[in-house]
Amino acid sequence: MRLDKYLCELNTGSRSQVRELIRKGLVSVNGLVVRQADHKIEEEKDCVAVRGKELAYRKFVYYMLNKPQGVVSATQDNTAGTVTELLAAEGRKDLFPVGRLDKDTEGLLLLTNDGELAHRLLSPKKHVDKTYQVTIAHPLSKQDILQLEQGVDIGENRLTLPARVEILSENTIYLTIQEGKYHQVKRMLQAVNNQVAALKRIRFGGIVLDERLAPGDYRPLTLQEENCLQESSAQGNKIQ
Repeated sequence: MRLDKYLCELNTGSRSQVRELIRKGLVSVNGLVVRQADHKIEEEKDCVAVRGKELAYRKFVYYMLNKPQGVVSATQDNTAGTVTELLAAEGRKDLFPVGRLDKDTEGLLLLTNDGELAHRLLSPKKHVDKTYQVTIAHPLSKQDILQLEQGVDIGENRLTLPARVEILSENTIYLTIQEGKYHQVKRMLQAVNNQVAALKRIRFGGIVLDERLAPGDYRPLTLQEENCLQESSAQGNKIQ
């Protein structure tokens, strides 16, 4: 990788700013000052320092976002703000959301540049749990719960996979599913003659939304959370 590109990816500055740092002799590679912006480095092996401070490069990065309503789960959109714009301060242009939440849905959304991991997490074969806090129009009957947990008809070729329902109050439930069909939670509740008044994702695989994050806030995943994601993507499971 070019040295100037490397420094930009680590949010050291704009392309022109990092080139000025290099020109002034403020950047070293393996202890030697380098003044060429196009100097090639091995980002996983070489030791790069700016003003004597070593930089830590990571090929893949992982963030937890508390997605607010009104923001689109995309990298670009012509009509609304996107989730990647909320992370613009990170200076990385290779981030993308792992799956999507509807524009009016809030809660846990993962963003990364690790395409392989994202593919595994979203694969129907992996059965990765996704739990939503759902505010519903009226209480569920025992028959409604049974239907949801066995699979319901949302107008596709097959019934939905079995879900798990946890009653929090008359009008609030946790619904855990393992698919990601278009408007799936809303369509599942409609299938039992109910309506979704509010929707918030609180869990993805083993990752739980950090309650300290206000809507629109984000943070990097901890190493333990990263390992948990890797485990969730590697082994399938079935809702009990």
